[in-house]
Order: sequence, then C-alpha cells, then structure tokens
Amino acid sequence: MSTFQAPKGTYDLLPPDSAVYLAVREAISAPLKNSGYGYIETPGFEDVELFARGVGESTDIVTKEMYTLTTKGGSELALRPEGTASVLRAALEANLHKAGNLPVKLWYSGSYYRYERPQKGRYRHFSQVGAEAIGAEDPALDAELIILADQAYRSLGLRGFRILLNSLGDKECRPVYREALQGFLRDLDLDDETRRRIEINPLRVLDDKRPDVRRQLTGAPKLRDYLCEACRAYHAEVRELLTAAGVAYEDDERLVRGLDYYTRTTFEFVHDGLGAQSAVGGGGRYDGLSEMIGGPALPSVGWALGVDRTVLALEAEGITLQLPPATSVFAVALGEEARRLLFGVVTELRRAGVAADFSYGGKGLKGAMKNANRSGARFTIVAGERDLAEGVAQVKDMESGEQKPVPLDALVADLTAKLV
Repeated sequence: MSTFQAPKGTYDLLPPDSAVYLAVREAISAPLKNSGYGYIETPGFEDVELFARGVGESTDIVTKEMYTLTTKGGSELALRPEGTASVLRAALEANLHKAGNLPVKLWYSGSYYRYERPQKGRYRHFSQVGAEAIGAEDPALDAELIILADQAYRSLGLRGFRILLNSLGDKECRPVYREALQGFLRDLDLDDETRRRIEINPLRVLDDKRPDVRRQLTGAPKLRDYLCEACRAYHAEVRELLTAAGVAYEDDERLVRGLDYYTRTTFEFVHDGLGAQSAVGGGGRYDGLSEMIGGPALPSVGWALGVDRTVLALEAEGITLQLPPATSVFAVALGEEARRLLFGVVTELRRAGVAADFSYGGKGLKGAMKNANRSGARFTIVAGERDLAEGVAQVKDMESGEQKPVPLDALVADLTAKLV
C-alpha cells in the first residue's frame, strides 16, 4: 500500500478501463477531424482574470470552484475550469483570426479542474473533448456543431441521450428581458447570495437547481417572449437545419447553462440514466466573449463533452465498446538463443502493425503461459532449443487451442496475414 493516495474528488485511469476512455475521446474527436477542425492544446493554468472576465464573476465556477495559486513572481493563476476561454485566448494571441479563413475551427482534449462536492459524475479533476468555431455568425455553424456531437454519441452506440435547445437572445433584446426578470426575481424569498446574483446576471438564477428556488420560479418571464426578430429568425433556422439533418431536440426555455458568455443558441446533452448529474455535454454561441477578454468582435460557437460522463452513459445503457486487443501475439522464449530470436520477431511484428508482447523476466514455460493467457493474445509463439534446431517455432491459437510449427523465416508473414 502506497503512503499516498489520489486527492479527494480525483481518480486514476488504469488499464483496462483506460482503453474505454481513450476510445470515447477518439469517437468524439473523429467527426471534428473530418469537418475541418484542427487540434489545439493550451496550458493547464491561465491568468485568473481570463476566467473572471470570460466565464463570469457571478458564476459558481469563478466564485467557488476555481483552483487558484500565486506564483513566486506574484502572478495570480488558476487551473483551467473550462476550455473555451483558454482556446479563444490562444487563437487571439496567435492571430489565427487574421489568417483570412474564418471561422477558425479548433478542437481540443484535456483535463479541467473545479473544486466541487465529489459525487458520481462530478469530479474535481475531469476530462473533456471540446470544439470551437471562431469568427463567424451563421446558424449553419451552430447546427453543424450540434450535429457533430450527436454523430459522435451515436457512433458509440448511445441512444438514451436528449438534446435540449434554447436561445438566450443578444445584446439588443436580452437587456429588456433582463430587466423584466430582475423585477420578478426581486419579489421572491431568496438568500443574500442569490439576490446578489440577480443584480449581476439574473439568468443564472434560472439555472439554480435547489427545489425551494425552482418552485418560486414558476411564472417567471420567458426569454422567448422577448426575443427580437433577428434572434427569432436565427433560432428558427438552427432548428430547421437540425430537423432537416434528422437530429431530434427538445425546446427548453429554462436552459441557460452555467457560464455568462453565452448568447443566442445554447444547448445541452443530457442522459436520463445518470441521475442528478444528467448533463453529459453542452455549449452554445458566445458572440461577445472575444471582446470581454480584450480581443476584437469575433462571433463564435462551441461545445464541450464530458469524457467521464459519457463513459457513465455507456455503462447506464449497458454498452460494451468493441476495442482492439492490447496484445495479439505473445512470445515465450525458452533459452537464450530463442530469447534473442523471438525478441527480434516481436520487434518485426510491431513494425508490421501487430500488437505483440514478450515474456520478460526469464520465467519458465508454465509461468510464461500464464502471462500469455492474461495478456488476451490471440496467438502465442513458443520456441526452445529443439524448435530452433528444426528451424521452427510453435504457434498456438489461444481460442481453439490448436498448435502447429511454423518456419522461423515465415513467422512474421504468417501472423501478419492472420491479424492485419
């Protein structure tokens, strides 16, 4: 037993379970790679102000959940709690928006950190795959990203998820709604912290999950009744494009998401098999975020999908992914000459694209064959002094139990033909 353990609210990814997480990341990113999105990687920590301005000072993320630190030089940094602000910062710093090819389409994968009460589906260290399309205001772009996320989930075999969709309006119509909502909320029986939120960003109160607050929100003004004609038309086109693509969604007039930067289109992927933490991903349009963090006007849209929660969704639906075997061929050498020869064979197999492993540590035949069984290999190569004298190695099919000699100079070709 180690002296140390993983910090509270975190987890270690270990084989064989880690292979499922890798497969989920690959499935989510695959449609993006096929749609013009290039990979971006940003630091695990940023200036605190990037998130305070971008994510929003009234959000729980900024007020309660960020891990912050002060460097020896006095700089205030935060472990990234989400990906959008970091990706946009990097794109602006590199002047990607000036290359003349808008939107700039980027995808990313990484770890994020929030100080939350740990529970199933909610961790203090978690993994996401995200996508951002920066610099274009087009309903087709919003629809594209929702369709790609839907495609990713369906490629994994998921069917029990739902897409919730809403429009949050823009800088023209949302202030009118904001004023009406504030007037309604000020008359409610709310705690001091929530009342403070009413003045900073009243839409965040609509996202409050506490039952006593949600009961009082019955009869709150609906944002859809305040949308300007431009926002109505924009949202209608997003809906039409999704319908034409065969992507089902549900209109959710209370959906606001947990970040301050969203405008117009906002959406969430939820899975009813996950209990309280039902959201598996989400996103939306954030046309003003670039200006909030000191950049030019760059209307943008994006999403982030939780890898951890997607794995939980797979478990809830009883889905087992068909993963390639970690090892297809396992080599067992008996004696030094066989050891040198089979090590060379394993190296050649790997170069040919065959997943191959070797019995290390000088174990005897019985112990080495136990390792071969544990490896899950389809074939095991066994060779000793007598086999080498005859110019062969024994190849055992671990499924059927059949074993036959194969000439040493034909081993790689024979196994490659069966496996690649």
